[in-house]
Amino acid sequence: MVEDSGRPTFLSITPTVVQPSRAVLRNRLARVLIAAITCLAISFPSRIVALEDAPVQISLGRSTVELNGPWKFHIGDNLRWSDPNFDDSSWETVDLTASPGAHDDDVGLTGYVPGWSARGHSGYSGYAWYRLRVTVQAPAGESLALAGPPAVDSAYQIFVDGKLLGSAGRFAGRSPTVFSIQPRMFALDRLPTSDGKDGKRTLLIAFRVWMGTWDLGDPSAGGIHIAPVIGEAGAIHARYLMQWQQTIAGYVVEVLEALVFILLGAMAWCLRSFDRANPAYLWLGAALLFTALYRANQAVFFWGQFETVHGFELISVVLLVPLYLASWTMAWRAWFRLPRTDWIRIVVALLLAVYIIAQFLSRSWFYGVFPVWLNRTAGLGITWSRLLFVVLTVVIAYRGTRQGRETWLAIPALLLVSVGLFAQELSQLGVKGIWFPFGTGVSRTQFAYAAFDVALFVLLWCRLQVFAERGRPSAAQAGV
Repeated sequence: MVEDSGRPTFLSITPTVVQPSRAVLRNRLARVLIAAITCLAISFPSRIVALEDAPVQISLGRSTVELNGPWKFHIGDNLRWSDPNFDDSSWETVDLTASPGAHDDDVGLTGYVPGWSARGHSGYSGYAWYRLRVTVQAPAGESLALAGPPAVDSAYQIFVDGKLLGSAGRFAGRSPTVFSIQPRMFALDRLPTSDGKDGKRTLLIAFRVWMGTWDLGDPSAGGIHIAPVIGEAGAIHARYLMQWQQTIAGYVVEVLEALVFILLGAMAWCLRSFDRANPAYLWLGAALLFTALYRANQAVFFWGQFETVHGFELISVVLLVPLYLASWTMAWRAWFRLPRTDWIRIVVALLLAVYIIAQFLSRSWFYGVFPVWLNRTAGLGITWSRLLFVVLTVVIAYRGTRQGRETWLAIPALLLVSVGLFAQELSQLGVKGIWFPFGTGVSRTQFAYAAFDVALFVLLWCRLQVFAERGRPSAAQAGV
């Protein structure tokens, strides 16, 4: 008898060794097999779950690499510099690596870096070369491509191993014919994919860049601003489409505003049928038309390849800008019906002539042709013409506010459109000119014009209601 004391009791047992019989062994073996089968049956669902929880195997491909360099760079021009055997060891180096979040100041293209004007070559225009050796290893049968830089001043040719692969601009004659720089994609299918060294291929990529004199006013101008990219053809094509999307998004607002301006101009011209003695509607329609053409021509230039830089300068800068400034001045003068202001018509006509001539003489096609004093005179003509247009607008706005309650409805429209008309002067005063919501550039002018569209529509609609009231028969006339 063992007394229970509340503590564990340890017993010492001496085992007795007994030889098991064959029947006992068979029973033990059967029990082991049953236990093993039971364990497998229990663990099988958990093994399925474990397989379902296993990480998904992903094979990543279609890679691209930005060719930030450092590139070998040299100003000047010599077609021998496209030769992969040319010794460029004495050239300076240029790194095209952009700072985080960097973009251009126009449509928001990412990866933007300053050009050669900010890298020790200020005031230089003409040819320059970029050279870079790359070693590429790609799977057999994979197509490669190169995405050209979407921001370059002002045209370029690309050579790979000394062979011309393509260009942006027409390189014929003494100087290239320049269009807008657009996203471009160059196939590398015809180049050997291996030189026998572990499936690797070494390429010499060379860019022959030409900058026009019209870009000299930008302190960061010159050469390549966004690094080209090499990679699998499908991935390069996707990048190419993304860059086009950014380019289109950057100017689609211009097209929409141009369409709204044309519709508002048609509305203004229709009002003339109610008041043919008032020239305000004709001037307003003309001003809206000239402004719409100017805004739309920016999209035409950057989306298409049939208008050269010189053509854009002639249409937009030489003609449309002076025309819309003059017509807006006349439109507001007529709208406010300012008395004793015939002198404004004479001043506007003189300013228009001076402005057009000065713009024409200062354009890039005359660079280096005229003496310095004439170029300075043309520059002063442009500056003073614009300032005098500002003064006329201020005078008209001030005198317009004294013409009655209705004129106060026109003041917001006048101020908003002036933000776009005199954007250059506002920028010189330090007013911020562009924002990048969702990575797309939206300018101060675009915001102002969007608000102006609403203000002008309300103004024209109120004037239409006035005409409707005048045309409605009175109660006495209705009774008759």
